[in-house]
Amino acid sequence: MDHQPTNKTGLPENAYRELKPGEVYRPVMSPEYKFPEVTIWSVVWGLAMAIVFSAAAAFSGLKIGQVLEAAIPISIIAVGASTFFKRKKALGQNVIIQSIGASSGVVVAGAIFTIPGLYILNLEVSFFHIFLAAVLGGFLGIIFLIPFRKYFVQDMHGKFPFPEATATTEILITGEKGGKQAGILIISGLVGGLYDFMFQTLKLWEEVFTSRVLPYGEALADKTKMLFQLNVSSLIFGFGYLVGLRFATIIAVGSLLSWFVLIPLINEVGIIAADGGVGFFSAMSPETIFREYVRHIGIGAIAMAGIIGILKSSKVIGSAFSLAFAGIFGAKSKKNELEHRTQKDIRMNFLMFLGLLTIIGIFIFLLAGFDLTFGQVITALLTVVIISFLFTTVAANAIAIVGTNPVSGMTLMTLILSSFILAQVGLSGEQGMISALIIGAIVCTALSMAGGFITDLKIGYWLGSTPIKQQSWKFLGTIVSAATVGVVIFVLNEAYGFVASPTHPDPMLAPQANAMAAVIKPLMSPDAHVHWILYLAGAVIAILLNWLKISPLAFALGMYLPLHLNTPLVIGGILNHFVNKSSKDKNLVKARHQQGTLIASGFIAGAAIFGIIGALLIYWGADINFNPWGEGSHGGEITAIIMFIALVVYATMHTYRAKVDD
Repeated sequence: MDHQPTNKTGLPENAYRELKPGEVYRPVMSPEYKFPEVTIWSVVWGLAMAIVFSAAAAFSGLKIGQVLEAAIPISIIAVGASTFFKRKKALGQNVIIQSIGASSGVVVAGAIFTIPGLYILNLEVSFFHIFLAAVLGGFLGIIFLIPFRKYFVQDMHGKFPFPEATATTEILITGEKGGKQAGILIISGLVGGLYDFMFQTLKLWEEVFTSRVLPYGEALADKTKMLFQLNVSSLIFGFGYLVGLRFATIIAVGSLLSWFVLIPLINEVGIIAADGGVGFFSAMSPETIFREYVRHIGIGAIAMAGIIGILKSSKVIGSAFSLAFAGIFGAKSKKNELEHRTQKDIRMNFLMFLGLLTIIGIFIFLLAGFDLTFGQVITALLTVVIISFLFTTVAANAIAIVGTNPVSGMTLMTLILSSFILAQVGLSGEQGMISALIIGAIVCTALSMAGGFITDLKIGYWLGSTPIKQQSWKFLGTIVSAATVGVVIFVLNEAYGFVASPTHPDPMLAPQANAMAAVIKPLMSPDAHVHWILYLAGAVIAILLNWLKISPLAFALGMYLPLHLNTPLVIGGILNHFVNKSSKDKNLVKARHQQGTLIASGFIAGAAIFGIIGALLIYWGADINFNPWGEGSHGGEITAIIMFIALVVYATMHTYRAKVDD
């Protein structure tokens, strides 16, 4: 068929609302015609984006626990590149670039939330462990999600907001009019990247500002264990803008509960119990009390938040089972052959074959890669397949509604369940911990992929891409992303480490992996003490929050993550709030908000990419630590807060400079 021009005026009027009876949604690229989608250009650019953003996302995730959302910056780069090289009919190709490249963030999340736990527990780990767990989990997520594409993207049209898919789609459709946005992204990326590079790698100022700098701040921290902290990274500030004030506030309040209520409370209970003597916690710093005690309450809250999410999605899970059953065992017809290209998925019988091969691959991986008996492998395999399938629609549903995938909470629960099950078949100790973490990595990647891939498919639905092309090439993006993250985790472990030691005094935080390791060790060590009461306290907090209709997962993440990683989120959220209230002219507000989104995305991408560069320089032995501040000096922290204020002013000024015709 002949190529037809795309609609350059924007999405159809009914793109975001529910359809009236008998009404049909017609995408931007007409279903009756073929458009360039899978080309050498789109595949090469997509794979390049998968490599770059896998590295960047791994760095940000291991550093602050927030995985770089790659869809938006990749779509901007795709638009900018197609504009710069004057490519015609680029919309379909840009969707493929975005879809292949976006494999990066979802594969990275699955790997970094679990695999560093092997390093943290000082267990055996290799590149192939990371690579195969990520690839097999990613494949499983793709295969389990495809039968439910029509339900989420078509049957529920207008009922789910799909926030990330909406933002990405708007960028791609706007890109048909020009690629000016790419310039904003590149400049802000350089600003954010160089800014973070100066303190992260060159050590020209401190990364965290604390209240110890202020008069009486040190005494307050020592006596009452109250300590305020603020990370000055452009990456975290950028996340705050994208998250928005509401969720940033919920996360920060969770953190304030840990640091300004629970830590001082535990310290005071120790003083009371001492009855005039020296309190048990008096010699501990606030950071130590948080790490040894309060963090476990946060873990319990995260796990319960994941359970609550599953219970809320029970209807979706039921629908998923019935849809899959109908798709596999329903009556066959030639209808699929007559459908327009925008309705064509990978055939169910071929999908079943791919699923069987993937399950066999997981079986061989577990049997050959680990010292397990045949019965233990079968038990582990069933655990992986059942939990992955059960939670697939939960992940997709979460992304469709709020744009956030509670994969860490669901993975924590997976670890608890799998550890209990494996212990029943004789696995414990180091071998049990390795097996449970590998199972967690496969499941975590599957759930992360399912949540991320539904975003790609919704973008394709709105714009008129061919689903089978997105689905087929997603497998290649998964392989490339898995290989990249395997290399990056190895490099970051060599450069920074994941556990404090004389060689690595300032290791990568890897918060989710630390949580997994903290949970798995006592479960697989029969004589170890499990912090069940602390986990239960966190679970009760999550239940109460849900009762009050407050997001338990966001609050629980705030309780678990260190305070300094959450306070800058609020500052970014405040900027977002004021931008959205900055004018009565809706078009001007939209232009400013979009420019702010571009700047924030640039900060995130640039800081993460420059972080990888810094890690490579350290790995190669470059001595570039210039630290001009002596021991005991607060000059580095004072400089840090001044530079952070300058960064916020820069972002604010350039956001407000946006014009309607931008």
